[in-house]
Amino acid sequence: MVAACIVMADAPRGVVVSKIMAGLTAFENLFSGTLDVSAQLGNMTVKPHLLMSRPVTLFTGQWADLALADLLPLVKKMGYDGVELACWGDHFETDRALAEPDYCKKKWALLAKHGLACHAISSHLVGQAVCDLIDERHQAILPADVWGDGKPEDVRQRAAEKMKATAKAARKFFNAKSPGKNGGRPPEPAVVNGFTGSSIWHSIYGFPPTNQDFWNRGFADFAKRWTPILDVFEKENVNFALEVHPTEIAFDIATAHRALEAVNRHPRFGFNYDPSHLGYQGVNYVKFIRELGNRIFHAHMKDVWWGHGNGTVGVFGGHTDFTDPRRFWDFRSLGHGDINFEEIIVALNDVGYRGPLSVEWEDGRMDRIHGATESCAFVRKLDFTPNAAAFDAAFSKNK
Repeated sequence: MVAACIVMADAPRGVVVSKIMAGLTAFENLFSGTLDVSAQLGNMTVKPHLLMSRPVTLFTGQWADLALADLLPLVKKMGYDGVELACWGDHFETDRALAEPDYCKKKWALLAKHGLACHAISSHLVGQAVCDLIDERHQAILPADVWGDGKPEDVRQRAAEKMKATAKAARKFFNAKSPGKNGGRPPEPAVVNGFTGSSIWHSIYGFPPTNQDFWNRGFADFAKRWTPILDVFEKENVNFALEVHPTEIAFDIATAHRALEAVNRHPRFGFNYDPSHLGYQGVNYVKFIRELGNRIFHAHMKDVWWGHGNGTVGVFGGHTDFTDPRRFWDFRSLGHGDINFEEIIVALNDVGYRGPLSVEWEDGRMDRIHGATESCAFVRKLDFTPNAAAFDAAFSKNK
């Protein structure tokens, strides 16, 4: 509030008091949702979307063993503002959302019952199959209608069609949130997070020798398969946010830029920022924000440690399971790893990201309810609202 109220050093006491009282009233209205965007505090315009803290949500992907009706009261109890709904389990079912007239309305009613919001849905599993070299592992993660006969090219084609359907389902879902209450304005872009798969990930180490022509063909394959999908996202006013991640077409800063160029910087292609997949690789995860901030459509809060183990397993994992004590790196509950989240929050503020901070909780060494609860508290303590005015504005003598 102090930052929002510009108090002139030489102003009469009554003016100072009136400005402080106006600031208090405005902030009460801000958090009650009644402050007009054009409200003025002294000589400064208040912008609520810049002043309010970001919602803290939980990605439900790692909780899909629980029915959504059972998970949501737990999410609320753990302290979250909402959820990022996974398109598996019964959390968000693309086909039902499109086919059943009241499916989306019922989802919102269930969320509202527990005082929770939703800002994104996620379709990592189906998206992975669009570009991948399909093998038997994919059958375990794909819906039966996408897997079908298991023939690789047929699987890829069906996955592409399902991603197009997901864009339509996302639009229908978010339109159902508050139908007819948008004041005639176009709806806000919806967000679908996910994976793309990659036809060239297997060549990452470059032997047999791999040249740029080989990798260029991989990016061309990505563009050929994903541009028609992204065109549907454009038609539906939905953004696709790729989680930059090993096994995807983009797994670091360089490949993120290359993927953007491959689809001619399609306006609907961006990123679900997740530092945990960058840090252990040696990628500067804060630089990612500063270079690609205008393409960050969503953000995961997820921790990882690296430089551990006993020296027998390196960054490639040594064909070991997660939590194997020999591992060089492993995912950790927030605050228990090596990611510097303070720098991340500062960078996200600097680039203007005001979307949710979605906890993707993974830590094979910790009880998940304990871990997700402390992770929510960790993010709330860490996040802070950007300043609405220069910190030294109070010294100004301008009236």
